Amino acid sequence: MKKILVSGGAGFIGSHLCARLIKGGHKVICLDNLFTGSEDNIAHLKGNPQFEFVLHDVEFPYETEVDEIYNLACPASPIHYQHDAIKTIKTSVLGAINMLGLAKKANAKIMQASTSEVYGDPIVHPQIESYWGNVNPIGPRSCCDEGKRCAETLFMDYHRQNGIRIKIIRIF
Repeated sequence: MKKILVSGGAGFIGSHLCARLIKGGHKVICLDNLFTGSEDNIAHLKGNPQFEFVLHDVEFPYETEVDEIYNLACPASPIHYQHDAIKTIKTSVLGAINMLGLAKKANAKIMQASTSEVYGDPIVHPQIESYWGNVNPIGPRSCCDEGKRCAETLFMDYHRQNGIRIKIIRIF
């Protein structure tokens, strides 16, 4: 049994991931500040002894012993991430730094949930990994785009510099 932290665990994808990990026999810590996540999404998990909900914002460090981390914390839709653009980019950047710091300290594997938004407004459809995008670093969507791009950079640099075991997924 692994001890797994899911930041953004009270969101739509995060809550389903928490349920799946518990079903797989793991102990899950769901870390969420409920900015866009909801306790309703995890209500069915709260009585499970393999589940722990921690009200916490990834903009601030969090310490625990874990084997794996899934970093999903970030508002996902334009209506949510544009509501407070500064909080959105801080969640992506500071959240990545804090979760990577935890992964380094705990010697844990870590996965970053990124987005196709890193491509900006793509000229190529579908995007392939060698496509670098068509980005606008100062537009109204850039709080999400640039935050996720920076998070991906941080993940790769922590991997290259510190040997952290990482995965980056771009959810379309």
